Amino acid sequence: MAGSEQLVRIDGRRLRVTNLDKVLFPATGTTKGEVIDYYTRIAGVLLPHVSGRPITRKRWPDGVGTEADPAMSFFAKDLEPGAPSWLRRLPIPHSGGPKDYPLASDVPTLVYLAQVASLELHVPQWRFGRDGQRGNPDRIVLDLDPGPGVGLPECAEVARHAKNILDGMGLEAFPVTSGSKGIHVYAHLDGTWTSEQVSTVARELARAIEADHPGLAVSQMAKSERTGRVFIDWSQNNAAKTTIAPYSLRGRARPTVAAPRTWDELDDPALAHLTFDAVLARVAEHGDPLAALDPPPADGPLTAYIAKRTATRTPEPVPEHPTGESPDPDALPRFVIQEHHASRLHWDVRLEHDGVLVSWAVPRGVPHSHTRNNLAVMTEDHPVSYLDFEGVIPKGQYGAGTMTVWDTGHYELEKWRDDEVIFTARGREDGPLGEVRLALIRTEGDGEKSSWLLHRMKTDAAGRPQAEGAPVERSDHGFLTTAADPPPADVPASSPEAATPPAGAPAEPISATAAHTAEALPRAVGGAGALRPMLAVSATVGIARRAAGRWATDADGAAWAELKWDGIRAVGVWDGSSLVLRARSGRDITATYPDLTDTPLDLGALPAVLDGEIVALDDSGRPSFPLLQNRMNLADPREIAREAPRTPVQWYLYDVLSIDGRDVAALPLSARRELLQSIAGDTAAPVRVPPVFDDVDAALAAAERFALEGVVVKDPSSPYRRGERTESWLKVKLTRMQDVVIGGIRPGKGGRGGRIGSLLVGIPDADGLRYAGRVGTGFSDATLTRLEKALLPRRTEANPFVGVPDTDTRDALWVTPDLVGEVEFAEFTPGGILRHARWRGLRPDTSPDEVRREDG
Repeated sequence: MAGSEQLVRIDGRRLRVTNLDKVLFPATGTTKGEVIDYYTRIAGVLLPHVSGRPITRKRWPDGVGTEADPAMSFFAKDLEPGAPSWLRRLPIPHSGGPKDYPLASDVPTLVYLAQVASLELHVPQWRFGRDGQRGNPDRIVLDLDPGPGVGLPECAEVARHAKNILDGMGLEAFPVTSGSKGIHVYAHLDGTWTSEQVSTVARELARAIEADHPGLAVSQMAKSERTGRVFIDWSQNNAAKTTIAPYSLRGRARPTVAAPRTWDELDDPALAHLTFDAVLARVAEHGDPLAALDPPPADGPLTAYIAKRTATRTPEPVPEHPTGESPDPDALPRFVIQEHHASRLHWDVRLEHDGVLVSWAVPRGVPHSHTRNNLAVMTEDHPVSYLDFEGVIPKGQYGAGTMTVWDTGHYELEKWRDDEVIFTARGREDGPLGEVRLALIRTEGDGEKSSWLLHRMKTDAAGRPQAEGAPVERSDHGFLTTAADPPPADVPASSPEAATPPAGAPAEPISATAAHTAEALPRAVGGAGALRPMLAVSATVGIARRAAGRWATDADGAAWAELKWDGIRAVGVWDGSSLVLRARSGRDITATYPDLTDTPLDLGALPAVLDGEIVALDDSGRPSFPLLQNRMNLADPREIAREAPRTPVQWYLYDVLSIDGRDVAALPLSARRELLQSIAGDTAAPVRVPPVFDDVDAALAAAERFALEGVVVKDPSSPYRRGERTESWLKVKLTRMQDVVIGGIRPGKGGRGGRIGSLLVGIPDADGLRYAGRVGTGFSDATLTRLEKALLPRRTEANPFVGVPDTDTRDALWVTPDLVGEVEFAEFTPGGILRHARWRGLRPDTSPDEVRREDG
């Protein structure tokens, strides 16, 4: 297989695969392409055992290495930023905030996981319910782990003892050789026991085996008790624990598999772990010996559909089983839009997905323009056989009325998430739809009867403008106008016909603040860089004092000093009722801070562009940049909504760029301050205007007393110079801090084995990215997880630094140098290396080309 990058289509989904000839198992020469091939071919028997279960992955980006020199690996829980948007995910709360876990129900998901070298897939004994919440466990597991001096034969003997007890409980037992050292014994449960109850049963089962065979088995966790015995690990039934999934590869020297076996095989004294090629051959010949462990659920996606219909009383297709159908892996998914003359006329939009038709009722049909958003209400999933259904549903039956196919065809999926679906639909050649890119955006509720918006995207998937369509027509050729039809009976009366989409909606001009997007704003205040903030130059205390004295004399007044707030820069555009926020880089961060942008603010009726700092306050009321990290790196609307109450932010204002459409940047700072006071001087949290000091030493004393970052000394006569770093503003830091560009990772050792040990960082100069040393302290577990999530997808083979010593390149893992962080440090060495550098956090508001050495 070629090692270059390829864009492939699998089951209608586009996926980028790279480095297929990269060796992941050196002992056997097994490549990434072969790993992807294995997971593709084994999917039919693997997926039933992981479907609906959150997957914790163990990844080996550089392969497993050798027994003598194993490579760095790490556990990945939440999905990395580069994961395809169509990949299904659900959140699980953690101490550091919720994490989105991947769920695998199709081949494309398995291929993606293999593409990022997720060799091991670990799952709990429970599945998510249809409400997205954790269900009760549907299986029990015992992990039989051989201690020193024993092996698989002894594990097999303990497994048979476990089988005898489980048989007596009426539970059929299934053995799996783990692919690592021992054996797993599973049994199916009916889901009536909680995880705590299952754990209790498993513990007592393990103790019973130990009591009957004390020389063979042990159930205690202490490693000192395991020599010559098999440890029965019953703890993996805990809801927070996971077990290697059946048919998952293992990250061992050879590509072994957690392989389901028969009980007869366990009697073989030559019992051994199986490699992936042997497992593929077994499945091809005998199927899945573990199939009965995870049977198709009785409560499937079509349960609600079947419950609402009686097959003998409606012409609609009514399947016998609620589990849906297997999609055609070689075809694009299909869609149908049906015109439904029920109690209220509406159009049913149905998309083939995961073996069913996911359905929405749309009272006004497909919008004819990208400027309009039509209400859509999710209904129950329909069987795939509903694609071509037309007929009259009798009175008295659910959905009674005439159903006709308005248009049908195939669609290409771009994104499928619980709150957003984006796709390009291609209808019949003579149909009314044509080819159109659409988005469905959830605004309220979950599941059936949740409210969504159906939006016609402004551009197609290639970024070209889309033609507008004609208004939706009834079959009697009447036109559907705004006042024509009320929503169907099951549409909430309070739902808006068109509403602002939630955070995370497509980057289209569809929100209430569309007139104030980046394209419109610069024209309002003049210049393409109208929203780029003015920047300060680093200075010593002495330089700042002398400048302040000079400026005070020139201005015939007092000095001007402000406290330096430990947050991120934000320029806000206020239109008189709503706020749009831009980061220092120009990136739209409106959705990241709904506690500022979705909260009524008392900033007056006049439009204005304001400059300030977003801060998060710790328990003592001090701005904390590490605390702000909990907010500034979030993108998922659900994570933002959950974290906002836990880590509220405030916006500290210190300048104004325009007011009522008039550019005021040329006015002196003292005059702009008066305007700012008139706009926001009396506001309360979350927007405040901090005070100005007329004495630099007093400002420094206050900053030191309250353990703040420092002060900014400003020339009160200075204009606002957009996007420029000028000596009219001087920043004085009490603690030395430096923005750095991350270019590499050093793997951890000892207690941090398998994780990031330190970061290799640099500072740009005229020759390139000049190496500035290693940063190995200041990392919490949550910080390491955040860094791994951001950096590991950026792995590259190229060393990005100038001047990095050989001692630091020996085991370095290079990354694309496009992320900026901030460190605290003591001083620079004569060679430009940071001494005693300590990590503070990522700076997504700063680009690498803005980083410069802070020599103040």
